[in-house]
Amino acid sequence: MKRTHIIVDGYVQKVGFREYVHKETFDNGISGYVKNLDTGKIEIIAEGREEALQTLITRINITHYPIAVTECNVTWQKATGEFKKFEIIRGEIQEEMFEWIDYTGTIMHETLDISKKTHQIQNKMLDKQDQMLDKQDQMLDIGRETKDEITGLRKDTGKYLGDEFKDIKKELLSIKDALSRAGIKV
Repeated sequence: MKRTHIIVDGYVQKVGFREYVHKETFDNGISGYVKNLDTGKIEIIAEGREEALQTLITRINITHYPIAVTECNVTWQKATGEFKKFEIIRGEIQEEMFEWIDYTGTIMHETLDISKKTHQIQNKMLDKQDQMLDKQDQMLDIGRETKDEITGLRKDTGKYLGDEFKDIKKELLSIKDALSRAGIKV
């Protein structure tokens, strides 16, 4: 077990960073706390397996709107085992409420952006589906034309073969008559 003391600077207060840190510790065997400092920085005390703490440090050192970590000072210490779980130490209720309102607004804007992107993707998909339907219509038209051509070819071939068989029958009858007249029985 190890302990780390982390001071984080940047755009980290009133943007949901403490919640983000708390989420990153969830179910990772990390105990301790995260809290806002009066300096605008955030303090994190975390105890757990060294590799879990290293992962935490990597994951919280982020720049992803609205959070922008500009500095992450880490010092290692010996674990004391004084913490049962990881928690957020909150400040005055009014300050916390304003932070939640700001953070909620950020989430709403991100949700709106995602919704707009989803709408754009859906429109592109609908355009592609329209193109596919147009191609299917073209294929159906080609299929109908092919069917009409085959039907016409069958009629023409049937008429041609019918006429040919009539001519062949006539010729056979005339040959048969000629043979009969010559005294040859067929």
